[in-house]
Amino acid sequence: METLSFKPQRQSTSAPGSRLLGRCRSISGRWRRRQKYTTLQQCRCQSQQDSSMERARHHPDEADSRLSRSTGIFHPSIWRDFFLGYSNPDNSFQQLQQAWMDRADKLKGEVAQMIVASSTTGDLHGRLLLVDVLERLCLDHLFEEEINAELAQIEAADVRDCDLGTVALWFYLLFTRRHLEMILPFVEGLLAREIQSTLEIPLPRRVRIYESKYYISTYEKDATLHDKVLQLAKLNSDIMQLHHQQELSILTRWWEDIKMESMIPFARDRIVECFLWILGVYFEPCHSRARIILTMIIAIVTLLDDIYDSYGSPEECDILTNCIERWDPKAAYDLPECMRIALGKILDSYEAIENMLHQEEKHRILYLRYFTEDLVRSFNMEVKMLQEGYIPESVEEHLKVSLRTGGCPILSCASFVGMHDIATTDFFNWVSSVPKMVQALSIILRLVDDLQSYEREQLIPHVALTIDSYMKEHNVSIEMAREKILILKEESWKDFNSEWLNPNNVYPKQLLERIFNLTRTMEFMYNQEDNFTNCTNLKDTIHSLFVEAYAKLI
Repeated sequence: METLSFKPQRQSTSAPGSRLLGRCRSISGRWRRRQKYTTLQQCRCQSQQDSSMERARHHPDEADSRLSRSTGIFHPSIWRDFFLGYSNPDNSFQQLQQAWMDRADKLKGEVAQMIVASSTTGDLHGRLLLVDVLERLCLDHLFEEEINAELAQIEAADVRDCDLGTVALWFYLLFTRRHLEMILPFVEGLLAREIQSTLEIPLPRRVRIYESKYYISTYEKDATLHDKVLQLAKLNSDIMQLHHQQELSILTRWWEDIKMESMIPFARDRIVECFLWILGVYFEPCHSRARIILTMIIAIVTLLDDIYDSYGSPEECDILTNCIERWDPKAAYDLPECMRIALGKILDSYEAIENMLHQEEKHRILYLRYFTEDLVRSFNMEVKMLQEGYIPESVEEHLKVSLRTGGCPILSCASFVGMHDIATTDFFNWVSSVPKMVQALSIILRLVDDLQSYEREQLIPHVALTIDSYMKEHNVSIEMAREKILILKEESWKDFNSEWLNPNNVYPKQLLERIFNLTRTMEFMYNQEDNFTNCTNLKDTIHSLFVEAYAKLI
């Protein structure tokens, strides 16, 4: 676990960059080297697999029929230990990395001047467009002060005589409910309908970082192109990629250790996909620690879900729940060796997370433990529901358990464990109460998950889904139930937006936006089908964000 023992410096947007940039590999020619490296790794993994099989022969209790339970219906991840090689750079490339940072700093200064200069022009549409471009290119975190100053001026602008496109962009960037409600009585026709819809329909649900490279390619062809902005976008993308590759190397090493030691047949071996998911919550380099911690937690949630869902017997799940509630691995003597080892590794991981925190932050681990205990209790309740063949009488009753087993309450809490002083004890108390915003997030995930995984879940014994409860409650067909569950999901989005736009929110947007981003990622991961489980659907996005680079183009 020594790879996880690092502590970041105090809040700083530059220190993480200099540390990670000095430790990441070259992108030029890396793909060819990876082919050779992957071949060697495949040989090593085969040797390790043979060793595991030999150990299983001497431990028949670890090699029983559980090995062939539902794991066969899941697609294996193609990445395995692919990112383990992204470390230990040579000196020549460290110099190139420093050159990138120097060039990026120069471009930042020039673009900052561009933003300030635009405020003196009368071109409202151009000013709005520049801010929108910086956000879509994931550059806005580099210019927070300049953009805030620009938006403060734009907020007071008179848009009554502007074209619809300018007004719509003005609303999109500010999205202040007070302004929308204020202007609605004075407009009519198409614009009035657009404003009314904006008040009722959710905010854009796309995750910016997932689409950033697509938008770079689109912006490159745009007539309003600012060449320096484009250069900075490509350079910033490459610099962030170096951070993310290094984090993936750390996380892959941690995950491989858990897999090889426990020998549990992981149904969803998804550490890279977990990291992609969490990248949608925060992509900025300054959130490196938070990103690593949250990825560890979502991977642990996935592992626990698979143990309770596919691997452990009801008796073993009872024991495991008791061990985690007591936070004591010594009580696991009646578990199979592989589950004892997995439990030990999970508890070790929480200790490693605590070691990443500064002394005044260590109390946060108590909130994380609380949610972990709540999660496994809920998992165990579902095991008993499956054992008894019980279908909750209504969706409302179903959600009393499944709202938690989706993992959103613990992920919401874990989102802030690695953040800095802005995440106060008062805020942790708030998120631990599972407020309405977190409830709406949890319901959205549960409903979209059930909609996309229903057919797959019918292939194996599985706890009843919300669709089953709706059919039982209303005595309707599966088609009608699916349609109604989709409507409920959209209504939950409205509930979420109502909380997001609540003028009485007392917590910083920088914190609440993490919960919003988690909600956005749910739409991405469960778009059309369960992309997290069917991980081949994520291959191109992962390759684009973590492997492909613009270095040769700059």
